[in-house]
Amino acid sequence: MGKKSLVAYFSCSGVTKSVAEALAGTLNADLFEIKAKIPYTEADLDWEDKNSRSTLEMNDPSSRPEIAAKVENMKEYEIIYLGFPIWWYVAPTIINTFVESYDLSGKTIIPFCTSGGSEPGKTVEVLQALCLEGVTWKPCVRLKDASDEEIKKLL
Repeated sequence: MGKKSLVAYFSCSGVTKSVAEALAGTLNADLFEIKAKIPYTEADLDWEDKNSRSTLEMNDPSSRPEIAAKVENMKEYEIIYLGFPIWWYVAPTIINTFVESYDLSGKTIIPFCTSGGSEPGKTVEVLQALCLEGVTWKPCVRLKDASDEEIKKLL
């Protein structure tokens, strides 16, 4: 019997969502959308506006946007595919909130990010530092879309 997998993702534009759905379908994994308790608006996501919500969050290392719901049965999963767009060369701070919300000891985390051009930078190092010991982190894979070719890069 295989290890139980979860695909957890945060998506604002729908790109990461489509990749996560394709991945969950391919793996026959459970799917969980990480949603902000206060949804992001288009203005919140304007990275060129120094006062937009996303810019302010990303410029504040202590920022932890509240998540609308939790994975109730996290203990059941052995492998977590964690998806998100790249913001400022790292994961959005809501991913920090997600990682810090659970005891992930003994789990393997396989991060994947969506971006047309930005690399994941030090994403894994940043997220890994937020976890207790005993979590196996794989390198972050950057994907552009939900095509079979892109999904194969992750698998």
